[in-house]
Amino acid sequence: MKLPRDIGGQELAKLLGKYGYTVTRQTGSHIRLTTLENGEHHIKVPGHPELRIGTLNAILTDVAYHLDLDRNQLIQELFGK
Repeated sequence: MKLPRDIGGQELAKLLGKYGYTVTRQTGSHIRLTTLENGEHHIKVPGHPELRIGTLNAILTDVAYHLDLDRNQLIQELFGK
């Protein structure tokens, strides 16, 4: 499945809430998310209206690795129709 081209940082932060990620702080335009599932894990998401495709890909790859999921499965669960 292709990555969405029009997703923003705030929207991605809400979608990752499904996996236990919560906003722990925001510095400038960067949002720090933390989950305690499968151990503690932190990621930073730019709060921009549209994320660059490479940035989105890197964030999702990191999350999938931490949750021990296939990246494509994670994408399908987050953005699948």
